[in-house]
Amino acid sequence: MTLHVQGHDHSRCAVDDWGRDVCLPASAQRIATLSPGATELTYAAGAGEHVVAVVSYSDYPPEAKNVASVGSHTRIDLEALVGLAPDLVIGWVTGNPAEQMETLEALGMPVFYIEPRTFEDVAYTVERLARLAGTEPAGQQVANDFRKGMAELASRYSGRAPVRTFYQVWDQPLMSVNDEHLIGQVVQLCSGENVFGDQQRLVPRLDDEAVLAANPEAIIAGGMGEESRHWLTHWEQYPHLAAVSDDSLYFVPPSLIQRPTPRLLEGAQLLCEKLEQTRQKRARAFSMNRSS
Repeated sequence: MTLHVQGHDHSRCAVDDWGRDVCLPASAQRIATLSPGATELTYAAGAGEHVVAVVSYSDYPPEAKNVASVGSHTRIDLEALVGLAPDLVIGWVTGNPAEQMETLEALGMPVFYIEPRTFEDVAYTVERLARLAGTEPAGQQVANDFRKGMAELASRYSGRAPVRTFYQVWDQPLMSVNDEHLIGQVVQLCSGENVFGDQQRLVPRLDDEAVLAANPEAIIAGGMGEESRHWLTHWEQYPHLAAVSDDSLYFVPPSLIQRPTPRLLEGAQLLCEKLEQTRQKRARAFSMNRSS
């Protein structure tokens, strides 16, 4: 994709995910990122040293934890944010409060909205942020590496036997994702068959009965933290569930797959490896049944 560039030589322009041309007179030097994903993507674009404000849960990369916090992505401390005098605000299409964002724009702050929905969107977002920050070489390298890595995964797992998969995105209420969701796209990349892929809602609400009826061969959950697997133990009460009987209950750290950032490549690699384990178990079971 090509970036939209206009104005004199020092101007920095790009089209945001609302389809708006956002132009700066020069590369951004003081950036506020209003979601954890926006923070991570801005650092990935090579602009971390220019970030002067973040919101809660902006925990990656680790140095982002040392940046001033201006509330949460759903409730911004406008006074604190304005006091930091950002020359660029990175907003999230869904999640940031509309009234507060309108106030920032009314105060003359350039707001660039992002929310990657596809693998290509992740790379393109990094490129656009790098353009606005004047860090194109670093951002381009990250974007290229991400595209290459995802293409290699797609090639490696294309045509593999499908594995009926349930991805649990939350526990109470029980939630999954459909095929349009970025995580659903990862499942498909790994030749998984998302058992709730045809749901109309991007993040459908479910109950145990729906999962039992779908009888997935693999259950993948992120849990509520990087080391938490307790969501998976819930399913062990159903020994006849295919994923339970085959010991195909898997944990993938949520930060690697539930944020649309370049680290999605690492999360996708892990998810593909988990589904491949289930394929191998299935193949061994088939071989044993034939020989018995």
